[in-house]
Amino acid sequence: MVNLTRIYTKTGDDGTTALGDMSRTSKLDKRLAAYADVDEANSTIGVAIAAGDLSNEIATLLVRIQNDLFDVGADLCTPLSEPGGDTASLRVEDSYIEFLEEQCDRFNEGLEKLRSFILPGGTPGAAFLHQARTVARRAERATWAALEEHGETMNSNTVKYLNRLSDLLFILARQANVARGDVLWQPGANR
Repeated sequence: MVNLTRIYTKTGDDGTTALGDMSRTSKLDKRLAAYADVDEANSTIGVAIAAGDLSNEIATLLVRIQNDLFDVGADLCTPLSEPGGDTASLRVEDSYIEFLEEQCDRFNEGLEKLRSFILPGGTPGAAFLHQARTVARRAERATWAALEEHGETMNSNTVKYLNRLSDLLFILARQANVARGDVLWQPGANR
């Protein structure tokens, strides 16, 4: 359980912050950019749930994903104690990724085959999910950058999770548009 009694600590006023193992690093560390983008992805999913008029089934799934994204953030902010892995801390395991793959297959089943690229829009829920998808893709890119710099002290499952998440958010956006239909790209339509 986390017990936050005071939100401001003033310990970051010097441009550093504590990682999950209590070591300090620059606020410009690529690892921080990665988990900040994960936090933003989580927030955009929260907007989709709150304002997207999504089905209960999709909203319930998204709340689970929000909890998992906190696990991803915790993993990203806590260096591995041993290169290649450790079991002492909260880590994104293969089961997290497998769950997303199962949900991709489940929600993609029955969707019309894509014959064009899709414009981000349609229903409010679809539009919010497309926005969450793009933020998840940015979080994935930031995590790749952090892995390039800190690879031996990071769990590579975090980037795999973010990759599958963006795929699932795309599929869920299509699901949110089922009644209305996808908004399709029309190449050169405005020439």
